[in-house]
Amino acid sequence: MMDRIIDELREQLAEVNTYLEFDKIKTKYLGKTGVLSNLMAQIGKIPTAERKDFGQKVNGVKQEVQSLLEAHRLKIEEAELNDKIQNQKCDLTLPGRNCLLGKIHPISKVINELVDIFAKLGFNLVQGTSIETEWYNFTALNIPSNHPARDMHDTFYLPKGFLLRTHTSPMQIRFMEKNKPPFRFISFGRTYRSDSDATHTPMFHQIEAIAVDKKINMPNLIWTLNQVLHQFFDNQDIKIRMRPSFFPFTKLSAEVDIYLPSKGKWLEVLGSGLIHPKVLQNVSINPEEYSGFAFGMGIERLAMLKYGINDLRQFFTGDLNWLKHFGFN
Repeated sequence: MMDRIIDELREQLAEVNTYLEFDKIKTKYLGKTGVLSNLMAQIGKIPTAERKDFGQKVNGVKQEVQSLLEAHRLKIEEAELNDKIQNQKCDLTLPGRNCLLGKIHPISKVINELVDIFAKLGFNLVQGTSIETEWYNFTALNIPSNHPARDMHDTFYLPKGFLLRTHTSPMQIRFMEKNKPPFRFISFGRTYRSDSDATHTPMFHQIEAIAVDKKINMPNLIWTLNQVLHQFFDNQDIKIRMRPSFFPFTKLSAEVDIYLPSKGKWLEVLGSGLIHPKVLQNVSINPEEYSGFAFGMGIERLAMLKYGINDLRQFFTGDLNWLKHFGFN
């Protein structure tokens, strides 16, 4: 009887070519109500003298059944794999396809570099919103109502007294309103002005730094500027000069230039100065006790200088060929 079980299994497996058919055969022989389960149930009914021998034969049949089933499963698996390979046309001589990887935009690259540089100098990062009020964008920064920057030709005004910020300084006002000195932090983001040509766009990026503490002075500002510019341009020999200027929000103001040997001339890169006492008063900081410095830079201008980009508008065209050339891995 047991030999017949093995023979029948071999005959049935010879007709099985799919996993579905195989599972049915496997259940028939190894399932809870299968052929071998019925044999195992009969062991207890066999006379004691014959039980051991019968049990050994049943176990032998079970092992043989399991071996035949496993061998046939592997056979089906190999057949399906071969069939899949045959149906797939694959020319192994063809060259591989390159992965399409994006590149870091020069603006993002400059921002990341500057954030790292300022972090090493102990500056925290503060972020804000693009939509502001006149108080935070102008008045609190000591920019009078008759200042040209408030003109509708230069500023994008929105309904209900709102506007698109013209610089990132409003974030500094908001931070100083809620925090007591000493502190030093940077803020960066998009800013908006109604202007468009090869060196101006309606939207551009700025980064500003500010430090407020007791006895902050001009040498502190000069040292910080030198550290930032030398590290950013990776050139300790770069020539830097400061020219007296005027900004409503600083009392000692200076524009900072760097010398470009390739062009044989100086080029302005940022504005700076010691914070005007009235600005400190507007955020409830006593100017008799505290002083500070601030400076701001256009990120696109820095990128143009460092990476040799000639037209500011190229940053925003979305030209993939341009990005492949000027982008970073």
